[in-house]
Amino acid sequence: MPDTSDIGRTDTTAPDPARTPTVTGPHHAEPTLAHLRKIGEHNAAALREAARTLINCVREDGLVFTAGAGHSLAGVMESFYRAGGLAAVRPLYHPDLLPLHGAVASTATERTSGLAAQVLDQAAFRGGRDALVVFSNSGVNPYPVELATTASAAGSTVIAVTSPLASADAPLRAGTTLAAQAGIVLDTLVPGGDASYPPAAPVTAPLSSLANAYLWNMLLVELHDAAQREGVELPVWRSANTIGGDEANKANLAHYGARVPGLT
Repeated sequence: MPDTSDIGRTDTTAPDPARTPTVTGPHHAEPTLAHLRKIGEHNAAALREAARTLINCVREDGLVFTAGAGHSLAGVMESFYRAGGLAAVRPLYHPDLLPLHGAVASTATERTSGLAAQVLDQAAFRGGRDALVVFSNSGVNPYPVELATTASAAGSTVIAVTSPLASADAPLRAGTTLAAQAGIVLDTLVPGGDASYPPAAPVTAPLSSLANAYLWNMLLVELHDAAQREGVELPVWRSANTIGGDEANKANLAHYGARVPGLT
């Protein structure tokens, strides 16, 4: 017969700290999701303003140039030739900025003054009807800052996806910050150093790439809704791995192929 003597008994023994599970790793998902919700709410007005800039760009048959360095190039990749993404995107790229081509060298390249003007010139950036989106978490190095100042001087609106909080915790290698030079700031609210775990003394789990992708997606949502309201046909990519996807993309390739070399 089973022993039922403990049924209903309240155990008042203090838990053994050595055997009590610690709230760690897997539970970090919720603070991360909370951060994404926070930046969505924080940037609501800026996202609407940025969508207004992009819809004007599309209406005038301009291009949305996107740029970044180091791991911020992940934001550029997310913006370009992506299923569900905007077709009027011209990515700015220099191989020396990519860590896969030399990690330490990519850091040095981002700190090189004059490269931004060179990259913009090679991409035939003329300003005016074109817009520029720059992804840079700290936003203090010459490359992202000079992209913003050069594009602004050419008459383009600059949208920065950056963190003024991280900028305040970094050396001002360009004398100013991307956020200070941009017309519109989408604030990732990422702390200096980027890491987010453990909360008390973070050393791992960087937030910026997640925040960049999330804010870009939110911008696409705002852009879609604005286009629907105003009757603007928004050029978007269909997945090439769906039936009819290649056929649906032909018009975008024909229209933007000559101005966006990376498409072909």
